[in-house]
Amino acid sequence: MQCSWKAVILLALASIAIQYTAIRTFTAKPFQICPVPNPLNCGLGQDTDAFERICDEYPYFTYNISRKTHILILATTRSGSSFVGQLFNQHSDVFYLFEPLYHVQTTLIPRLSHSKSTADRRVMLGASRDLLRSLYGCDLYFLESYIKPQPVNHTTDKLFRRGASKALCSPPVCDAFGPSEVNIEEGDCVKKCAALNMTLATESCKERRHVAIKIVRVPEIGDLRALVEDPRLNLKIIQLVRDPRGILSSRIETFRDTYRLWRIWRATGRKPYNLDLSQLTVVCEDFLNSVSTGLSRPHWLKGKYMLVRYEDLARNPLEKTKEIYQFLGMTLDKNVVKWIQTNTRGSNELSAKHKYGTVRDSAANAESWRLKLSYDMVDYTQTVCPQILHQLGYKTVNSPEELKNMSLTLVQDRTFVPFL
Repeated sequence: MQCSWKAVILLALASIAIQYTAIRTFTAKPFQICPVPNPLNCGLGQDTDAFERICDEYPYFTYNISRKTHILILATTRSGSSFVGQLFNQHSDVFYLFEPLYHVQTTLIPRLSHSKSTADRRVMLGASRDLLRSLYGCDLYFLESYIKPQPVNHTTDKLFRRGASKALCSPPVCDAFGPSEVNIEEGDCVKKCAALNMTLATESCKERRHVAIKIVRVPEIGDLRALVEDPRLNLKIIQLVRDPRGILSSRIETFRDTYRLWRIWRATGRKPYNLDLSQLTVVCEDFLNSVSTGLSRPHWLKGKYMLVRYEDLARNPLEKTKEIYQFLGMTLDKNVVKWIQTNTRGSNELSAKHKYGTVRDSAANAESWRLKLSYDMVDYTQTVCPQILHQLGYKTVNSPEELKNMSLTLVQDRTFVPFL
């Protein structure tokens, strides 16, 4: 088949015209990433002016994506997550939130601490992702629909563990403490600061360069893929893990009613027939699934994932913190260094009195579970959780004597290189 030279010239001219139009379109205005408006509040309409107004109303999303680093600490209860959270909470340019998903869980699944229903889990995860996306965009008003009773005039005194966030206890949110104070007791914040004004909290969030959120209510990292791939976020995940035997021991001490049968086993040496074994097995299964995903280095986690063992952080807190900040591409704040030096040399007696505190002899605390659990309980844990113990580099013990011999560490030297 032959084409005339006139047809070739016409095709070439048409191609040039199309390219010119495209170039003019993209260079006429700088490209902006804007959020999709909430269909409950407004509609986009058909005119372009409406879309432009939306961009004006949400200036956060017009910034360069690298303006904020969004940090997510993915952990489970009693794994040292409060300690890790403080490594960001003390940073002068980080807006930190402690467990905002608590409100999602208590609203959607009020009577279940760990729902086993697939439907409940899907609802919880969907709502959690939506809330996290809004919070990273400094839209704290989104959280109000989950706080009970509902805030009045964007003011509430019911935000879960408000005092655990230094940003919510400092100006402009609260004038009772100065921004340079290192140790603000959670109870003092609640007593001295007035009810939380969500508008002031939103302003504080927008003023800071980074947002960090700690969560223990998302089971696996795969559940967060939609957030990781969201182009509006610059999300980086610190997955914190701990020896399951240490987690079990800490939960027995902290959640005395929930883990009452485990306490009976420890005291009597006899395992109760109606013991809820899922309190242990779910931890190991979630760890195994999540860590396996992270260490397999899928493309969507490239540059977004770092695995941290609590034991490594406890033994060398400053060194490990420097590694974490290097991975995040952030400068280590002097307030963080001061906090580490102050809060990792406390006594075990002090940490025993304050179950949710962070002042402790971190190195000694990391393996103190060996003095609290019976050998039968440890042996059982090793039987049901062998894969994750091996994968994370935790040694097993084969006798009561070996368990109590604290001169022999059960943590293998193992380097988990961040996926860059």
